[in-house]
Amino acid sequence: MHAEPAAYQLSQDQVMAYHHTGFTVAKALFSAAEVAECKNHFDALADAGVPIEGHWSPQAGEDPLARYPRMFHPHLFDEGSKKRLLDPRVKSVLTQLMDDEPIAVQSMYYFKPPGARGQAFHQDNYFLKIKPQSCLAAWLAIDHSTPENGGLQLCPGTQDMEVLCPEPADLTESFTKEHVKPPEGHEPVKLSLEPGDVLLFNGSVVHGSDANRTTDQWRRSFISHYMPASASHVGRWYAPAMMDFDGNPTARASNEDGGPCGSQGEDQESAIH
Repeated sequence: MHAEPAAYQLSQDQVMAYHHTGFTVAKALFSAAEVAECKNHFDALADAGVPIEGHWSPQAGEDPLARYPRMFHPHLFDEGSKKRLLDPRVKSVLTQLMDDEPIAVQSMYYFKPPGARGQAFHQDNYFLKIKPQSCLAAWLAIDHSTPENGGLQLCPGTQDMEVLCPEPADLTESFTKEHVKPPEGHEPVKLSLEPGDVLLFNGSVVHGSDANRTTDQWRRSFISHYMPASASHVGRWYAPAMMDFDGNPTARASNEDGGPCGSQGEDQESAIH
């Protein structure tokens, strides 16, 4: 029987960085063996090429993301993903940053093969519509994530901003259609992450990524979103996937308020996957 992993204690500097910039990194939160297990499992699913209804739809085509699209809510059909989403170490760091009990809202898996387009700058809570607070992302690096292979870029200090209305993205560079221009005075920071590192960032932080411009590097990642237990509303597309850290389904009111941007991310294809 495997022992439960010890709780992960963030340093005071990490917590301060999160509150000051909107993000921080929990180094080596997951072990090399855990990351390899995750990578091998999803690689096997991808190699099989069998669609998973409501979660994954690979297609033929020259676009690398047609064959290797994002996988939505794998925790609803895959026990390993559910365990990863509800890992006690993740709960530990979320609780330290939220000062509240976290509720799981969403899981995703990105393959981002060589040549894949990036994702235009955006704010996660534009889509998740958590209120009155914001969501919090936990972005687990499965591969080395670098500026060269399309690693994340974040705009420090944007965590306290309101949701900004996006403009159309350049679809030759981004696989999503919404783009938020990095605000003046908040220049993006390009991050490099090691496999097993978890980047934690507030749902209002403006962030995105460039294309994977390498010919031989993948930039896989397992991404989860959470909200404070005290939050009262969530976007309706996410409600069926929500659960507490005991794995029990959890309900919140559906946020129908489009806010200053009108109807935000109402369809599945527009949601932050």
